[in-house]
Amino acid sequence: MAIQALINVLLAALWMMLSDTYTFGAFVFGYLFGILFIIAALPLLPGNHLYLRPVWKAFVLGLIFMKELILANIDVIRIVIQKEIHNKPAFFAYPTELKHDWEVALLSQLITLTPGTIVVAISDDQKTLYIHSIDFSDIDSEISAIKDSFEKAIKEVSIR
Repeated sequence: MAIQALINVLLAALWMMLSDTYTFGAFVFGYLFGILFIIAALPLLPGNHLYLRPVWKAFVLGLIFMKELILANIDVIRIVIQKEIHNKPAFFAYPTELKHDWEVALLSQLITLTPGTIVVAISDDQKTLYIHSIDFSDIDSEISAIKDSFEKAIKEVSIR
């Protein structure tokens, strides 16, 4: 996949030289032209998909985090402005299917950065995260919410 990026940058530079225009706009145009060339030549290049796929998936992960961040802030605001406390804080164990250290660390950070939840520990085999939630409803719904949002997106980013 690194060869795809190198070919793309070289094609952009080649475009600037052939058009005798050394501007940022010419580089961007050449870069876009290079992407089209790489898509056309993808069966001949190493890797089974375009090198920009992980970048796009990381962008989608960022959007998912922003959505979860906004929803969690709304939930915390609801808890704070209530006259009586009705929330049920709890600890629970979250089994993860992530394999790499960086994936587990990223999942832990995303959970911790979301208001109302914090990862307090990670098991030695890195297969279980111990999480504290400020408002715990049901263990199955909490686990499925994390699996369907953060963990699924992290797996897609790490696919090569």
